[in-house]
Amino acid sequence: MRILHTSDWHLGKRLESLSRLDEQKAVLSEICEIAESEKVDAIIIAGDLFDTYNPPTEAVDLFYKTLKRLANNGRRAVIAIAGNHDSPDRIDAPDPLARECGIIFAGYPNVLVSPFELDSGLKVTQSEEGFLELILPGCPDPLRLLLTAYANEFRLKAYLGNEDSEEELRKLLGENWSDLAQKYCNNSGINVLVSHLFIAKKGAALPEEPEDEKPILHVGGAQVIYSENIPSQIQYAAFGHLHRKQTIDTQPCPVVYSGSPLSYSFAEADQKKYVIVIDAEPGKTPIVSNHELTRAKRLLRKRAEGIDEALEWLQENQSELVELTMVTETFLTAEERKILVNAHSGIISIIPEQKSGNGNQANARPAIDLSKGMEELFADYFRQAKGQAPNQRILDLFKEVLAEEGEE
Repeated sequence: MRILHTSDWHLGKRLESLSRLDEQKAVLSEICEIAESEKVDAIIIAGDLFDTYNPPTEAVDLFYKTLKRLANNGRRAVIAIAGNHDSPDRIDAPDPLARECGIIFAGYPNVLVSPFELDSGLKVTQSEEGFLELILPGCPDPLRLLLTAYANEFRLKAYLGNEDSEEELRKLLGENWSDLAQKYCNNSGINVLVSHLFIAKKGAALPEEPEDEKPILHVGGAQVIYSENIPSQIQYAAFGHLHRKQTIDTQPCPVVYSGSPLSYSFAEADQKKYVIVIDAEPGKTPIVSNHELTRAKRLLRKRAEGIDEALEWLQENQSELVELTMVTETFLTAEERKILVNAHSGIISIIPEQKSGNGNQANARPAIDLSKGMEELFADYFRQAKGQAPNQRILDLFKEVLAEEGEE
């Protein structure tokens, strides 16, 4: 069985004022072509299908047209779960009609998919809340999926039947996964976990969340889940949320964030983007391969000292999207800004960085390090404005504001 893993499409997302829709169309078409050329049997989309709860019409149109193409008239299964950017009700709403095309949605962790069968041979043979077994056309072995769409800590505990429990969420979730795996996942099928949560290897440094991403680890959000909570029967764990492709652990199986299909902020500057193709057999470690996506524009950061250096670099990188920091002795004039903008159509922002005169730093405003994440920048600003570092309560409140932004 061959499975394609992707996530974090964020359809409708803009880069400041710039629409990325044309790039998204190109990259999603590239994913469809990879699915065809690699003869993939199933597609997993691990959350953050859209960028907001109420995405623009053109983003919704692109989403459904792409899924219809991926499903290939019901000859290929497509399984898509909600992420923390998605409205679970919106994701679940078209499910009955989508099933007729071989597309299965999971907006909530407790989704229950009724058994069905298509003329292509694709069918759901068993299901329970958080579990699904599929027979795929041309595949002799069933595909078993543990599905955990994003939900905050309160809703996850309610789903797990421990709404008022003080137990750690990771323990509750691990026990739930283990119960489902013990019941359904043996060596006669392919066993995969699909989720949109923050997962890490216990004892290792936590992976960084994207700069402009709504953080999952926030007040009222969800705890970090550890790879050791994944049942031993699982052969591959397909995760969404982090935008850089990365393998969190190889035990008890490959635990993989596929990453976003294109770079969505300059914190992802010059990152390569991928989809993951998994070749799986019952009872065996799967073969995992990365397929690079190349049709989106790269995001590049450049720090230039002087107009001449900037113009030379811009000329060499005409097809990319650019964040340009200009270091000047005094200030960037309107004429200089006009020259830069006319030299490159993909400049997203020009950041002036003024040198302090005569080496006097006493009254110079500190340079902003844009490689830092939002939390670090906030802490730097707080120290500059208040003369002391923010306490943990203030940092938690800031994270909560970031997480709730745009959900109304």
